[in-house]
Amino acid sequence: MIIPEKEFSNNDVHFMALALQEARKGLGRTSPNPCVGAVVVIDNDVVSSGYHKKAGTLHAEVHALRKAGSRAEGATIYVTLEPCNHTGRTPPCSRAIVDAGIKRVVVGMVDPNPIVSGSGNSYLRECGIEVVSGVLEKECLELNRPFIKHITTGKPFVVMKAGMSLDGRLSYQDGVAGQMTGNDSRTRVHNLRDSFDAILIGSGTLAADDPSLTTRLGANSRDPLRVVLDTSLSIPLDSRILHLESNAETLLFCSSDCNGEKVAHLNSIEGVTVRSVSSVPEQGLDLGEVLEYLGSVDVCSLLVEGGAAVHGSFMRQALVDRVMLFVAPLFAGSDGTPLLKDFRVTDRSTAPKLSNVSYEQCGVDLIIEGDLF
Repeated sequence: MIIPEKEFSNNDVHFMALALQEARKGLGRTSPNPCVGAVVVIDNDVVSSGYHKKAGTLHAEVHALRKAGSRAEGATIYVTLEPCNHTGRTPPCSRAIVDAGIKRVVVGMVDPNPIVSGSGNSYLRECGIEVVSGVLEKECLELNRPFIKHITTGKPFVVMKAGMSLDGRLSYQDGVAGQMTGNDSRTRVHNLRDSFDAILIGSGTLAADDPSLTTRLGANSRDPLRVVLDTSLSIPLDSRILHLESNAETLLFCSSDCNGEKVAHLNSIEGVTVRSVSSVPEQGLDLGEVLEYLGSVDVCSLLVEGGAAVHGSFMRQALVDRVMLFVAPLFAGSDGTPLLKDFRVTDRSTAPKLSNVSYEQCGVDLIIEGDLF
C-alpha cells in the first residue's frame, strides 16, 4: 500500500531526494538495468550512499552498505527502487540488507520487473524489517521510464527530439544542413545523448549533415549507439559515422534486398553492423521490427533525431513516447524542411496532443517537452 505523499515525513522525503541524486549518476550507463540510488541514514545523519553504475556490477544498496560497514546496523536505508529478491548477475540485495542489520527500509517505487514486483518488500517485512514504500514515487518512476518500458514491452523508450524554427522548420533549405538553435541548446543535446543508449537518424539526415552523432562533453562522456535507417543502403563509404574513434558502434538498418557486396564491405568495418529488416508497403522499413531488435540488444532508451521522414514514420505508427522540441526564436521560411513529413491531421480533435507538458528556456531557445500517446 502506498501512503499519500503528504503523509510521508519530511525526513523521508529529504533522504529519498538524496537517493535520487545518487541514482541519476547512472543515467545512460545501467541498461538494461534501472538507475538506482541508496542512502544509509542513522539518527538523521547520512552514513553512506551509493548508486548502480553498470549492469553486472554491484547494486546501489550493496555499495552503500559496504561503505557503511558496521554502522549500518540499526540504520534506515533509502532506496529509489524496491530491493531485488532474486539472484541474477549479482546476489539479492534484500538478503544483504537483512545481513547488515538494517531496521527500516524506505522505498521509492516497486520494481516492475515481473520476477521482483513486490517480493523484495515482502521478504524484508517477513524478516521483521519495517518497510515504507512510495516515497517520491512519481520522481522515481520518471527517472526509470526507459527501464519500465523495456522490462514490460521489450522495446526502448522513444524520445523524438528536434531543433526547429518558429514556423516548424528543421532547416532553411530542403536537404541542406544549417544551424537552427543556439549554442546552449547544442550543449543540452550533447548532455541528452550522454544519457541515452542509442540515437537514431534516417538516410536523409545522414546525406544532408554527415553527422558524427557523438557526445562531446569531455573525458567522462560516452557516445550512444548510432542507428541509421537506410532502406536502400545508400550511405556513402566516406561517411563520418563509419570512421570514428568512439566507444560506441554504428548500426545500419536496411531492406533485405540490398546489395550484398556493399553489406559485406560495411560489415567488415570495425564497429559497424548492417542488419536487414522487413519493409512495410509505402512506409519503408518496419519500425516495430527495428525497435524489437534494439530492445533485444538491451537498448532501453532511444533518441530519435530525425529528420522529417523518420519523425513522420514514427508518428504515423504511434511509436513516440515523448517529444522534446528545441524551438529557436526565428523564422526559417517555406523552403525549409518541416518537422514531420507525410503525417496528416484533419482537425484539432484528432491531433496528437502532449500531456505532462513542460516549458524551459535554454539560452535564447525554448524547450517544449511532453508525453505522447
